[in-house]
Amino acid sequence: MIYTVTFNPALDYVIAVDHFAQGKVNRTVKEDIFCGGKGINVSVLLANLGVESTALGFVAGFTGKEIERGLKAFGISSDFIHVKSGMSRINVKLKSEEETEINGMGPDIRPEDVEALFEKLNRLGSGDVLVLSGSIPAAVGNDIYRRIMEQLKDRVCIAVDAERDLLTEVLPLKPFLIKPNNHELGQIFGKELKTEKEIIDGAMSLKDRGAVNVLVSMAKDGAILVDENGKVHRLGVCRGTVKNSVGAGDSMVAGFLAGYLKTGDYDYALRLGTASGGATAFSDGMGSRKMIMELFAQLTENGGK
Repeated sequence: MIYTVTFNPALDYVIAVDHFAQGKVNRTVKEDIFCGGKGINVSVLLANLGVESTALGFVAGFTGKEIERGLKAFGISSDFIHVKSGMSRINVKLKSEEETEINGMGPDIRPEDVEALFEKLNRLGSGDVLVLSGSIPAAVGNDIYRRIMEQLKDRVCIAVDAERDLLTEVLPLKPFLIKPNNHELGQIFGKELKTEKEIIDGAMSLKDRGAVNVLVSMAKDGAILVDENGKVHRLGVCRGTVKNSVGAGDSMVAGFLAGYLKTGDYDYALRLGTASGGATAFSDGMGSRKMIMELFAQLTENGGK
C-alpha cells in the first residue's frame, strides 16, 4: 500500500478573474474547489491511475470534514488525525494575468496529535511505500521527516519531496526517491544551476549523500533521473498548453512511483512520471488517466522532444 502524508491539507478555492484589479470589486468567471496539499495531490493522481493509496495527516473543523468527504467521493481512503483546535486551511488561488495565492494557517497541532500520527505510521510494514511531501507547520517541528524516517527506514520504502533542510537532513537515511526541481536543487548548493551538467552533478552529489534515486524536474526542459545504479536518464517534455502550475511536481512523484512499482523499470517510471506531471500542467486540476496515457504514448514515440 502507498501512504501519503500531508501535514497541512487544505481546500483549494481556485478562482479566475479576467482582469484582476487590486483595491476594487472583482467578479470571478470560473470557480473550483479541490482538496489540496502535496500528499493529497499524490493520492489523487494515483487514484486517477487506478493505484490505491491511503492519505494521512491532520484535519480539523468543518473544512477538515469536507477534505475527508471529498477524498472519499474520489475513492481515496484516508486515516487523518482529527485536531481539536482550529480548522483545516482554505487556500485561495487567483488566476488572472498573474497567479496569486493566499494560503490559510491551518489547525493548532498538539504534541499528542503528532504522537497519534506516529502510532499510525508504526503499523506500516514491508512492501509499503510512504510519501512525505510539502512544508511543515511550525507546531510539528522541522525534524519531523527525519524522525519518521528513523522510525520506519528499515521496513518502508520512502519518497521525499521537500525543500532545502527538510530534504538534506534525511539524505543519510537513504530515501528511495527525492524529487527536487532544478531551482530547489540549486538552492541546496547556494547557486543557480545553469547547465545540464551542473544539474546532473548536483543530483549525483545528493545521491552520494544517501538518496537512492534523484529525480529532478525542470519544467519546460523536461526531467533528469539519476537512478540507484548511478545511471543518468534524460527525458524531454510533453507537448501541450500549460494551464496550471499546481500539483505538477506531485503528479510526477505519483506517476514515477506507480510506474516503478508496476514494472521495476526506471525508464518506464520516468516516462509515466513525466506524462503525469504534464497531464496536470495541461489541466485545470489533476491530470486524468486518459490524458496521462496519451502523453505517455507521445513520450514513448518521440522521447518527449
